[in-house]
Amino acid sequence: MKGDISWKGKSAEGLRREIYVKHVGNRWVFFVREKRFDQWQPLEQPLLEDWMDLLDAVRRRIPRRLVRPEEEGRVIKAIQEAFPGTAI
Repeated sequence: MKGDISWKGKSAEGLRREIYVKHVGNRWVFFVREKRFDQWQPLEQPLLEDWMDLLDAVRRRIPRRLVRPEEEGRVIKAIQEAFPGTAI
C-alpha cells in the first residue's frame, strides 16, 4: 500500500528489529517484529526516534506523491503531542 512504511533498526536494548507503520484514518499505527518470520506485534508507545524516522520517510515520499503533503503536519503534531517540548 502507498501509506505503509517500514524500516529496520535497533531497539532501546540494542536488539535488531523491524518497524512497520500503517496509515489508518488520521493516525499512524506502529508494528514491530524481531525476525523476518515473526508475527507483527502492535507497538503501543513508539520511541521518539521511531517517530522521527517516520517523519523522514513521509518527507521523502511527498515529492513522489506517495503520501499527501498534509501528512507531514499531522506527523509533526503527533510527535509534539507524544513528546512535548521536542524541537522538530
